[in-house]
Amino acid sequence: MAVEQYRQYIKHLLSERQKRASMSRKYEEYEVQTIFDEQQDHYQLLYVGWRGNKRDFGCILHLDIKDGKIWIQHDGTEIGIANQLVEMGVPKQDIILAFHEPYIRQFTEFGS
Repeated sequence: MAVEQYRQYIKHLLSERQKRASMSRKYEEYEVQTIFDEQQDHYQLLYVGWRGNKRDFGCILHLDIKDGKIWIQHDGTEIGIANQLVEMGVPKQDIILAFHEPYIRQFTEFGS
């Protein structure tokens, strides 16, 4: 598949998650943000703000596109974005679970 198609899939999935999270947020000072860096092919979904009197910031999802493959750097979701990408038609060998150590990746059903 073309890298441009992968960009569109990633942006769609992150935007949908951001939209759902924003609709269900409980705190006015709390938001979910998407970061799309198409020049460097870095894509993130972040939460930032306040939960009560505590500052809260973190990464929900971080994906990169490298060498024509999607590298999942971090996945803090229950569903798993790799499974959603496969459902959209991305071949498993084009998805790298970068949050696993390199020698472990060969034992997953995804790319290494």
